[in-house]
Amino acid sequence: MKRTIFGRTAVLAIALPLALSACGAANEGPAAGGSGESAGEEVSGTIAGAGASSQAAAVEAWKAGFEGMHPGATVNYDPVGSGGGREQFLAGGVQFAGSDAYLKKEELSKVSTACKGGELIEFPAYISPIAVPYKLDGVDNLQLSPETLAGIFAGKITAWNDPAIVADNPGVTLPSTRIAPVHRSDKSGTTENFTDYLAKAAPKAWPHEPEGNWPISGGEAAKGTSGVMQAVNGGTGTIGYADASQIGDLPHAKIKVGQEYTGYSPEAAAKVVDASERVADRSQYDFAIDVKRDTTESGTYPIVLVTYTLACTKYDSAEQAKLVKEWLSYITSDEGQKKAQEAAGSAPISESARENAKKAIDAIAAS
Repeated sequence: MKRTIFGRTAVLAIALPLALSACGAANEGPAAGGSGESAGEEVSGTIAGAGASSQAAAVEAWKAGFEGMHPGATVNYDPVGSGGGREQFLAGGVQFAGSDAYLKKEELSKVSTACKGGELIEFPAYISPIAVPYKLDGVDNLQLSPETLAGIFAGKITAWNDPAIVADNPGVTLPSTRIAPVHRSDKSGTTENFTDYLAKAAPKAWPHEPEGNWPISGGEAAKGTSGVMQAVNGGTGTIGYADASQIGDLPHAKIKVGQEYTGYSPEAAAKVVDASERVADRSQYDFAIDVKRDTTESGTYPIVLVTYTLACTKYDSAEQAKLVKEWLSYITSDEGQKKAQEAAGSAPISESARENAKKAIDAIAAS
């Protein structure tokens, strides 16, 4: 089973109106829900997290907002990568983690010890659309089916006037320019999510397992999102994949979903998460999903990266439990999600995702 991992960056905005117990009206800050209707509990102390670099910009925005509301609180986050974040969390080294993949079955066996006998909390908190930018003179409204997109990146479709591309773009004059696909040279959550999409939406055209390392030879390789964008922008007939917030003024392809062609948007990215099924046989506060890449639902954009927040229902002290609770309430609040969208171009999580997160956050307590 392919696990969802959602890349740079970028990946869910929730308006989470938590009415947490107040500790005195004179000392109350703005609501954890971010809208000012209810007061969040005043907290102090320090907590640490580690994990996905994809949400690093969002975490910085969250930290600024949260610590501004709670001057006595400090949140540290090390963007060491998803794997490193999961390792530190399961070893009990950090109080929360960010991961572009939900925990594997073998990792779940370590949760009880890491969580002091409590349960795992795992929910999407950051959604990042992955765009397909291109540079092709005279073409600014490109449409591609999953099969055509897979054929391009597999090296089977090599010219922009290939019959498959022509069929996706009726009435558009396409040049005979050679296609120059650009992929990541480094291991990447963006690559894993992109290849997961190709494998699920166009399995005949892309018979490769989803992989963080680019799985085939050919094409141009570039390091990091910035490298991919430099290569696409500096070439002719180029096409790549990257966090949507990083493509700048370059046009991006609309992707065929069902009978329609859909461009990325925060709403379309969040909608595919709601259309996806929850992973079976997980604990009550584990809301991991397998993104429905092959959805045909109108208005969805299936090339997305989802980053999960990992936490526990039990912590060593009441102070630590309250601080984690307030932090998670803030990042999933309407205000928190808006800050992530402004800082990192992420897609706000939906109301249903927000409610799931609230159920988990409400269960946090001292051991």
